[in-house]
Amino acid sequence: MSAADDTTPAPGADGPEDVPWGDVAPEAARRLLVAAVEAFAERGYHATTTRDIAGRAGMSPAALYIHYKTKEELLHRISSLGHTRALQVLSAAAERDGTPGERLADAVASFVRWHARRHDTARVVQYELDALAPGHRTEIVALRRRSDAVIREIIREGVETGEFDVPDVPGTTLAVLSLCIDVARWFNVNGRRTPDEVGALYADLVLRMVSAGR
Repeated sequence: MSAADDTTPAPGADGPEDVPWGDVAPEAARRLLVAAVEAFAERGYHATTTRDIAGRAGMSPAALYIHYKTKEELLHRISSLGHTRALQVLSAAAERDGTPGERLADAVASFVRWHARRHDTARVVQYELDALAPGHRTEIVALRRRSDAVIREIIREGVETGEFDVPDVPGTTLAVLSLCIDVARWFNVNGRRTPDEVGALYADLVLRMVSAGR
């Protein structure tokens, strides 16, 4: 899947709203964002130049600066949109009716599917955090903490009801999120498993991790 796939919901996607770049306007700004995701995912932020990005978008380097003042501004925009969408996917699943175990499985499966389907975007937003300027990094860290809070709250509720056996809720939350996020690093569309299959597998693994139903 290329970054361009972030503009088109995949079959079985979490909903038609799963279009991270759909709100980016004008069209030239959107094309630059898509090109930047492709370049950053392929080469890394520091090895990518603004000329690389403009070339992928079919534009001149000068045209890029009309929409984004710096390469870092592009990364910040990608990070903000990507983290916001990932949080929305996670929160929507967590807020559904059901037991803590059912909600945790739903949240993990949805979060993993997003990281698999949007793996180029996810790889950039999850692993290029240190390239952001201090103020932008603080903003993105706050979004990441909100994702942490969603999972932590479900696990805490499961512990309180006796459904989960988790002596360290913060540590387990970190382990669950790390497991989900790492999908973006290795997922391959030509691999044996689909995003849905990986999501189901990880949901089962996490329920075993928290000893659901024990």
